[in-house]
Amino acid sequence: MTEWEFAQTDPAQQLAQVSYFSVIKQDPDGEVEFLITVKQYATPQDAAMRFCALADQPINRKSAPFIPCGWGSALLDALSECVRSVNRFPTNG
Repeated sequence: MTEWEFAQTDPAQQLAQVSYFSVIKQDPDGEVEFLITVKQYATPQDAAMRFCALADQPINRKSAPFIPCGWGSALLDALSECVRSVNRFPTNG
């Protein structure tokens, strides 16, 4: 347990440390930058979901838009899953 996690007094508070990443996606219309926010929860409801990564904008906007995300027990797992989701569909498809 790291020092910041002791600041949480009740698990219902869902205290999380936040990290930011950016990734550039090469799209037919040009480059699109995605800002990815990763939250590390002090006391996750499920240990396998300690990290949550969420992109700042949707992909596949014209057909079935969704916001790329990823979950995992490690930062790398959540971030990698989110980046794979960013690359899975066209930005404006």
